[in-house]
Amino acid sequence: MLLPHEPWLLTTTFFLSLLGLSFHRSHLLSALLCLEGMMLSLFIGLSLWMVKLTPLFSGMHPVIMLTLSACEAGLGLSLMIATARSHGSDNLNSLNLLQC
Repeated sequence: MLLPHEPWLLTTTFFLSLLGLSFHRSHLLSALLCLEGMMLSLFIGLSLWMVKLTPLFSGMHPVIMLTLSACEAGLGLSLMIATARSHGSDNLNSLNLLQC
């Protein structure tokens, strides 16, 4: 069951990750970690909501969201490796998006 402080805690976790994403965009790895924090707080919130809504059937929505989050993390890490190999670092300020 959801305790009275858990929705506040999950909301705070989500918005702290969003704040970290907006302030720490210089490196791709820190942006990916903030995105993963946001997805983890959404996963926990959705899982707890599904358990509270239907205790007998927890649903597949949290599992689908966790699968999509893992795909997003794999794609982000592969883009970071490709960027680090081509430009020498994962510093987003050094990338020129207009250059092919």
